[in-house]
Amino acid sequence: MDVGIVETLLLAVGLALDASAVTISARASGQTSGFRAGWRLAFHFGLFQGLMPVAGWLLGYSFASFVTAYDHWIAFSLLTLIGVNMVRSGLRPQDESPPLDPSKGWTLVLLSLATSIDAFAVGLSLAMLEVAVWGPAVIIGLVTMGLSTAAYWLGARLGAAFGHRLGILGGLVLIGLGLETLMRHFQG
Repeated sequence: MDVGIVETLLLAVGLALDASAVTISARASGQTSGFRAGWRLAFHFGLFQGLMPVAGWLLGYSFASFVTAYDHWIAFSLLTLIGVNMVRSGLRPQDESPPLDPSKGWTLVLLSLATSIDAFAVGLSLAMLEVAVWGPAVIIGLVTMGLSTAAYWLGARLGAAFGHRLGILGGLVLIGLGLETLMRHFQG
């Protein structure tokens, strides 16, 4: 069984929205700047979004009940932790606030993981449906990378217009994404 290209593209866009929101927030708040930071964000988000469905597919549905029992709590915790740090950074006066650069180190890895947990669940679903994962995984990764690149550009424009305090909004967006993950889980 194969998934059609339209369905795959819609799925990819849906999965990429979290990463794109994080990218806009990071750039608009002034926590990242320059081509390299944008490339790191887009590359890592695309890489994780592309690899997580493969990981979920490889594990198959034998571990699905264990993973789905905790995935929402993991995503919520990671997004909230980073979001709270962004809000705190945005509340400090600009000259006092050494920006937490989400395009580097463990912060980048944690954000990449947190925004791609849904892609892992998609991989589990594809395994249960006996659908090949390789094509959708590549498309999901490339779409995420492209949308994150566009989001970085948009974030630069917003940051120029609104300043570093936009980090507060960015942090609240991350916390909101974490809460939305929990609400989706509990609503079934």
